[in-house]
Amino acid sequence: MFDTLERVLAPIAEKLSKNKVLSAIRDGFIISTPFIIVASIFLLIANFPIQGYPEFMASIFGAGWDRQLSSVVSATFDVISILTVVGIGYAFARELKVDRISGGVVALVSFLILTQTSYPEYVNEAGKAFRGFSFGVLGSQGIFLAMIVALISVKIFAWVHHKGWIIKLPEGVPPAVMESFAALIPSAFVFVVFFLTRIGFSATSFEYAHVFIYKVLQAPLMGFGEFKAFDVIYQFLSNLFWFFGINGPAVTNTVFRPIHEAMTLANLSAFEAGQPLQYIFTGPFRDFFSNFGGGGSTLSLVIVMMFFAKSQRLKQLGRLSIVPGIFGINEMIIFGLPVVLNPIIIIPFLFVPVINSILSTIMMTTGLIPLTTGIALPWTTPFFFSGWLSTGSIFAGIFQIGLVVLDCFLYYPFFKILDKQYLHEESLKGSENDTIDELDGISLDDISFDDL
Repeated sequence: MFDTLERVLAPIAEKLSKNKVLSAIRDGFIISTPFIIVASIFLLIANFPIQGYPEFMASIFGAGWDRQLSSVVSATFDVISILTVVGIGYAFARELKVDRISGGVVALVSFLILTQTSYPEYVNEAGKAFRGFSFGVLGSQGIFLAMIVALISVKIFAWVHHKGWIIKLPEGVPPAVMESFAALIPSAFVFVVFFLTRIGFSATSFEYAHVFIYKVLQAPLMGFGEFKAFDVIYQFLSNLFWFFGINGPAVTNTVFRPIHEAMTLANLSAFEAGQPLQYIFTGPFRDFFSNFGGGGSTLSLVIVMMFFAKSQRLKQLGRLSIVPGIFGINEMIIFGLPVVLNPIIIIPFLFVPVINSILSTIMMTTGLIPLTTGIALPWTTPFFFSGWLSTGSIFAGIFQIGLVVLDCFLYYPFFKILDKQYLHEESLKGSENDTIDELDGISLDDISFDDL
């Protein structure tokens, strides 16, 4: 059975990981991740989940202190589509072997060409309608259009460039000037295409590409994200790839991450506006409520190994893995236990995260713990703190501790089988060493040939 699964999954994983489009989307989001985390820290400072905290800060910094912090938050989350289109454009240009900076800039300009700039329904006291870019279309609602525009614009740019339709300057011209002129004609092709696209949408009932993509693509995909088994599917597939030594999230995130990000940003916008949160399966839920200690929720396995292992191999590995495991790093367990192609550990490795996901979903659906606010924390944030800070509820952190304890019980029967197996191997090895030692103790110095 395992051979069959490997034959089926390994080619799929390889194709997904090598697909240039999916790789660009994945890496494009990764480019913007550090900025999102830094902005989230500012947002967390402004909304730290402790009773009386706002009043305490106001007594030190004065009323309205939190509005100053919001400038950093707004400069990141309210223009997340811009960060996305530049990041994916840059990453896709790298995949297509053209200038990366040009790819990011071409994608950005193409996105802005399609973006609404006039709002006749908003008129000031002088009777003039608002003209400019709105945070409403540059934020989370434009994230899927940003992905599509980045891919199409850079693809056209690269196609024209590889055709050789570029301005070539003589030798000796500075490289920056040469690259700038080389991007002129490909950029012109791209801008004409998106200009005509804008005109085409203006003739429809949607009027703008943002409205069309949001209604036809983004909203239905986020609806799929509300499907109760959404995270169960994600966790199961991610950990199944790990079983074959393939980095599971690196494969599954190419498909699932855009949906996770859209729901995360939607919750964040609602949180900032003081509105009810809507989505359960956000990025923080994915990172902090299904897996503890890395893929397979192996932190509990490490704890069991530390305290209950009789084999020296498991006990020492547990001691070495506990600190990285607390911070979500478990490659030592994946390849050192190993989890890879281990038919004993694969059962809890696959189903413990699924059980965590189901229980967490029930708790959030029933309102026993709040939904995640969309604040982005580093995925290395330890349990309890990650649950508390991502939801604003200390009880969510306590619930995480309960899941870790439950996972210890779930892993224990399978751990005992493995521990017994390794202990038997160690005892056999010890017997072999004893035999070798007895032979090594025989000395030939006492043998005499005088009587022969």
